[in-house]
Amino acid sequence: MTGKQLLLGTAQWAWTVSREEAFRLLDDWLKAGQRAIDSATNYPIDKNPEHFRAAEGILQEYIQAHGLHNLQVTMKIGALDNLRSPEANLAPSFVRMITGEYRRQLGDNLSCIMLHWDNRNDSAAVAETLHALADACREEGLRPGLSGIRHPEVYAPIVEQMQTAFDIQLKHNLLHSDLPRYAPLQRQAHRWFAYGINAGGLKLEGNYPADSTLKARGGDPAAAENLLAQIRQALPQWNTAFVRPPITAFYQIGLLFAALHPHIDGIVLGCSSAAQLRQTLNFWRDLETFDYIDVFAQLSKIAQNPKGDNH
Repeated sequence: MTGKQLLLGTAQWAWTVSREEAFRLLDDWLKAGQRAIDSATNYPIDKNPEHFRAAEGILQEYIQAHGLHNLQVTMKIGALDNLRSPEANLAPSFVRMITGEYRRQLGDNLSCIMLHWDNRNDSAAVAETLHALADACREEGLRPGLSGIRHPEVYAPIVEQMQTAFDIQLKHNLLHSDLPRYAPLQRQAHRWFAYGINAGGLKLEGNYPADSTLKARGGDPAAAENLLAQIRQALPQWNTAFVRPPITAFYQIGLLFAALHPHIDGIVLGCSSAAQLRQTLNFWRDLETFDYIDVFAQLSKIAQNPKGDNH
């Protein structure tokens, strides 16, 4: 757990998270001594063109209203819309232009620029983009990053030759982990950040209203029922084996599974309310204080067999 970083995610802002709730999230985030925030040009990805760049707009409004200069904002660039289309502009000229634009808008609060949603397997084109990103970040004093890369195997030899460390975001939860797919890049000294840790908003128990994160993203809770059943069966043992705060909700499971993974350096939190954020931060402190490695070991086994098959 030592040195692992939390980032406040903004993917649901202006979608299932209102501007007012986003402000409350930021209030509590800063009160807790946290500074790192993750956003993207195409957030929220709710297929409403009017909301394109709305999440970053909320963040910039808050920064200006409070005169902040000490945040650590990661901005993901490239997507041309928030319609979930695969189209992206990662031309070197655009990368340099948008990096400068975000530096002007966010000032000293900007810390990382990430390429987002690159589906290309053209090594020459990828190399041009990577060098442009590295040059722009070097000039602005930022860290370069990658997120949603379809062909990490194309990136790996280029990045290795560049000898540049990147922040890399990937999906990592009990139902799906992109860590194996990013294996070609794991030979180098990058920082790895997990997102989607709650598998789209799963719950151990309870209903999913129409405005829940899971339903808004088109998720199907029934698809994870076997996995949830295995966790429910194990909970009594986990909560009595040692003297430690009990596990009572799926967000704790997702946080634990990512936080204790030896290859994960940080986590993007997708909290949808200030109350949920406070609960998450409380459990984060529990993870820093108490030993849950036995739970992580069992969760790792469950992740290998989420359907609970007997063979």
